[in-house]
Amino acid sequence: MARTHETTAEKLAWLQELSEQADAAGTEQAVARQRERGKLLAGERIEKLLDPGTFVELDRFVRHRNPDFDSMANRPYGDAVVTGYGEILGRKVFVFSQDFTVFGGSLSEVFAEKICKVMDLAVKYGCPVIGINDSGGARIQEGIVSLAGYAEIFWRNVQASGVVPQLSLILGPCAGGAVYSPAITDFVLMSEGASYMFITGPDVVKTVTGEDVSFEELGGASTHASKSGVAHFTAPDEEACLEDARYLLSFLPQSNREHAPWAAPTDPVDREAPELDTFIPDSPNKPYDMKQVIAKVVDEGEFLEVQPRWAENIVCGFARLGGHSVGVVGNQPSALAGVLDIDASTKAARFVRTCDAFNVPLVTFVDVPGFLPGTAQEWGGIIRHGAKLLYAFAEATVPKLTVITRKAYGGAYDVMSSKHIRADFNVAWPTAEVAVMGPEGAVNIIFRKELEAAGDPEARRAELIADYKERFANPYHAAERGYVDQVIEPRRTRPVLVSALEIARTKREARPQRKHGNIPL
Repeated sequence: MARTHETTAEKLAWLQELSEQADAAGTEQAVARQRERGKLLAGERIEKLLDPGTFVELDRFVRHRNPDFDSMANRPYGDAVVTGYGEILGRKVFVFSQDFTVFGGSLSEVFAEKICKVMDLAVKYGCPVIGINDSGGARIQEGIVSLAGYAEIFWRNVQASGVVPQLSLILGPCAGGAVYSPAITDFVLMSEGASYMFITGPDVVKTVTGEDVSFEELGGASTHASKSGVAHFTAPDEEACLEDARYLLSFLPQSNREHAPWAAPTDPVDREAPELDTFIPDSPNKPYDMKQVIAKVVDEGEFLEVQPRWAENIVCGFARLGGHSVGVVGNQPSALAGVLDIDASTKAARFVRTCDAFNVPLVTFVDVPGFLPGTAQEWGGIIRHGAKLLYAFAEATVPKLTVITRKAYGGAYDVMSSKHIRADFNVAWPTAEVAVMGPEGAVNIIFRKELEAAGDPEARRAELIADYKERFANPYHAAERGYVDQVIEPRRTRPVLVSALEIARTKREARPQRKHGNIPL
């Protein structure tokens, strides 16, 4: 560092020399390899993520402390991670970017300390924190000190959870214990073909289980987007991934003490959608795309879907209503008829709790025939997993608006943000069917003996089904009880929801004092 008995000019020259060394932390060979892989450097990623010219680097001259590492000859400034703060869409964020060109991005004691510092500052000042992961794992030469560093990061992830938004961008390897930090954060974004996450690599898997699997098959972006549900978003390349992170943050507040920023809508708040009046098929078993319904209701039809390739029978994502950010949950009739199963319940529960943590109102579109039956689901714990979604909606104190478009049967009706678990405004379309179960199943159970004794059981079954539909398979019986606040023309869904949201935005709800609830995990 700067030495004594020097002139100011000499000290400035020394600072310039150190800065140049910090800028060129990675070896030329390592930088060339990164380029060959089509990957950006750590600093370049930050520059593309943040608004131009806003990045301020911290701990630029930090160096590792291991006296046995290369006889102290190789101690690059900044070690293997770039940290600091800047702005995204004019709002402050803290960021760290792991540098694979320095010791393979391996985590050392000072590496962890740098990350912990920006995480602490993010919580202290109420700003999102974004981690860009591209690391070979713990720095073996530092032994247990590097493991301690991981644990310090994990601890801060937990303390920051629900306090400030945490985003993890996986733009290279992330393996072993390192995967648990992204797993705790709110959203995981991965770059296709260039990133992977797993606890144990392909070689260990083959040794232990005999399975022969590639890096991409085991833990690539496609795998985590469609099979495990670990990845919330995937992008074709790094630059698209960085842009996705910027867009995602536009729907989130700076912290749990604020609301998401309001954006003046160009879409009229009183706009109707006449096509929705005839959108629901006449046949109750014919599918339709709930995402089209959502697009016709929200501002400008813009909908940022979360985990679009996993548990496709439920749709989750962010949109705006009247300029206000909302979280949208909807059953998807075009996938498994929109039933709730283990994965769908888990996916939606996590999304609902994320929205509630950050003051994002919830809009729920309901077309659910029930929970998926079968031994695989029962033995897999559908009761426990389905209870997660019930718990999440019941626990949420943000404004909750619900639209029943068609089927709302059995316990699944209760779970999907019903009035009984304290949704604020519940409306139904005339095509809604709110009942314990479908007409066919109900008639077969209730009138089993009568049908067995009937001379023409099929004719009698048809009569009973028609009577059941008239009495129960409609929204009016629920409306009589006050379980549905309004039965509306589908075309009016947008103005009705915008009006309800404006009323509900000032919602205040007292809850029993407790340390925390005990969600069935």
